[in-house]
Formats: sequence, structure tokens, C-alpha cells
Amino acid sequence: MTPRAVAITPPSLADLRRDLSFQAVFAGFLTVFVGLAGTVTLLFQAAQAMRLSHDQTASWLLASCISVGVTGVLLSWKFRAPVVTAYALPGIVLLIHDGGQFAYAEVIGTLIVVALALLVLGYSGLFERLSSRVPGPLAAAVLAGILIPFGLRSFAALPASPVVVGSMVAVYLLGRALFTRYAVPAVLLVGLLASLLTGGLSLEALSQVGGGWPHLVLTAPALSGRALLVIGVPTLVLCFATQHLPGLAVMRASGYARVPASPLVGFTALTSVLSAPFGAHTTTLAAITAALCAGPEAHPDVGRRYVAGLSSGVFYLLAGLSGGVLAGVFAALPASLVQALAGLALIATILSSLTLAMQEPRWREAAVLTVLVTASGLSVLGIGSAFWGLVVGALSAWLLGAGARRRGEARPESAPPLPPSLEAQPPEAQPPEMQPPAQETVR
Repeated sequence: MTPRAVAITPPSLADLRRDLSFQAVFAGFLTVFVGLAGTVTLLFQAAQAMRLSHDQTASWLLASCISVGVTGVLLSWKFRAPVVTAYALPGIVLLIHDGGQFAYAEVIGTLIVVALALLVLGYSGLFERLSSRVPGPLAAAVLAGILIPFGLRSFAALPASPVVVGSMVAVYLLGRALFTRYAVPAVLLVGLLASLLTGGLSLEALSQVGGGWPHLVLTAPALSGRALLVIGVPTLVLCFATQHLPGLAVMRASGYARVPASPLVGFTALTSVLSAPFGAHTTTLAAITAALCAGPEAHPDVGRRYVAGLSSGVFYLLAGLSGGVLAGVFAALPASLVQALAGLALIATILSSLTLAMQEPRWREAAVLTVLVTASGLSVLGIGSAFWGLVVGALSAWLLGAGARRRGEARPESAPPLPPSLEAQPPEAQPPEMQPPAQETVR
């Protein structure tokens, strides 16, 4: 079965002016803030491992941010949904470990081949067919399992930074009670202030951060069979299993089942092909940070959260222009501040994903197993826990269903072909173009 096609109309300027909100724009900013805080320093480590020059490193960051920004803006606008993309974290980790074995041109050639493979996977419809078979409760369980460790880390940072993290937690609770929409922005401001007062963040260190405007550096690609095996194949598998699949699950568990998967994978792969010669590694759907834009913290109205996706793309474009300054700023921020901010900002999304995962009794046990495996951080064959959580959940659901049938119990209804759709949302939260018409036609 495939999802019913619903006509999607991109927003006009009048729609954008009407739907624009501080809450959604801040969610986009927070998405970029959290995403870059966890990856920029790794990117510079990979650049050092491959012995790149300063200009090549700045070009890598600029090209990656341009690719992520352009895909985020265009896809969010086209599908009127918070489509958040990212430069793949698994790709950076692989380059840290193995990139130094190869010439930079061979790495570039390998990244282009990976992007072309994802391009075929996306536009051929194969990814759509595979992803459409993911049951809704299991998709929500994967999302919950991905995000729970971030919630735990926010409180695990409390003993090391009691004043900073404690004040952030207190402001979050107060904000949720008194000014819900501005609770997370208030948490960021209080965290920065507390870090300054306790000495965790130094204005002097921030003032010494510097760097010039970056520019793109073109590198002619070269092909290497060994590089394709060592870097290319693992990157392709990891991008599919740990980025695209969980990223799509985040969107569908948040109420965007109407957005087709094929153009998301295909277009991000196309931009990867174009940006790779300038150093950018693979652009994919965001898995973790996507929840910041797709969840209720971005806006209570599911039909207005696309603004968060647009703004995250714009902020990525601005971030790319900062070059080396960006790494210095994030290096100066206390790790406890970033951990606490990410965890607290995701609480509402964790709650909603757990609710969806446990909503149907026949899926609860499989959903719990999916949450536990995904949250465990398990890694087998270099593939992360999100993929294995989905595998364990699907296998357990099949076994439990087979056992019930063998015992002669009532056979459960067929699973929904896609994660929770917009029909689970209150009608008043759905704009007209997101409500299924009486008779739908495939466009």
C-alpha cells in the first residue's frame, strides 16, 4: 500500500506573512544552533585528518551549509512542511577515521558516487516503497528512542554545572507554565547569562574569535576503487539507515505523512552531487534536529511549522558565510549549555512521539522494544541504533502477531502503511491543503 496523494500547494508571500511567528523562526535558529554545535568541531577534526588547507576546510563548511540551506528552504516551501536537512554526521566520522588514507581528490570522487547512488535510490521510487512499509507506531517509537538520550543528557549535565543547568531547567518549567511559546528562547538566554556569571563562558574568548570570509575551492574528483569500498559503501548505507529513514520517520510521526519521500531523498542527493567538488560531504534528511522544527515547540498549528523549516535553511546559509568564526564560537560555549538546551527543547516532541507509539494496544510491546533498542545507542556493522530499533520492532511485531494467530486469537487489523498521518491531528490544526479531500487523485 502507498499513502494517498494529497495536493500540496506551496505557500504564497501572503501565506508566509500570515504564518510567520517568532516561535517558528526561533525553532529554525535552534535547529541550526544545536546541529552545528555537535558537528562543526568534528568537521574540523576530519579536515585535519585529511590534511586540508584552511581554504579547503572553509570551502567544505561553506559548501555544506549552502547545500543544507538551499535544500531546506526549497523543500520546506514546495511541500509546505518543515523539511530539515543536514550534512550527514556518519560521513564526518568515517572521514575522521579513514579519510587520511586517500588523496583529497579521491575522497571528492567517492562522495560524488555516493550522491549519485542516493539520487537513483530517491528518484527511482525505491526509497518510497521501502519507507512506506514502516508502521506508524514503530516510526514514532524510533523518533522517541532517538530523542530520549538527548533528554537524559540535559539532566546528566546537572552535577557538573548545577547553576547553569539548574537555572535552565527552572526557567523551562516556569516558562511552560506562564509563557509556553517563549519557554525555550528564555532557557537559552538564561543559560548564556548563567554561563557568563559562573565563568563557563568568557567574553574575552568570544572577542578573540576571528576569521575571514570563506570562498569555494573547486577540487577535480578522482576515482579509487579502494576509497569506494572503505568510504563510499559505508557512507551510502549509513546515510540511508541512520539519516534518511529516521529523518522521514520524524516527519511522519510529527504529522507530515503527506510529504513524498522520493523527492526529498532525490533532491538532497542532487545538491550533494553539485556541492561535493567544493568539499561538501553528503546532504541528507536531518534525523535529530528535524524534531525541533517538526514538533509542537515550533508552533502548535501543524500547518504553520513550515516556517521553521524555511528559517532553518536561511540560518544555515548565514552560518556558512561565517567560515572559521563559527567553530570558534561553538568551541567557546560550555558543553553543558548545549546539552541542556537540546534536551529541554525536545521534551514536547518526546512526549508526543511516545504517545503516538503507545496509542494502539496491538503495537505497544513492539514499540517499547523499538524505543529501548534505539535509545540504547547500539551499533552493529557500523550501523546505528535507529535502524536496528526499527528492525527489532518490526520483527517482534511480526512474531507477536504470528503467535496470536496460532493461539486462535483475533487477528489484528492490518498495520497502517505509514506513520501517523494528519488525520491524527485536530481538524482545526490542519490547513485546507493538508486535509484529505473526499476524492483524492494522484498528482
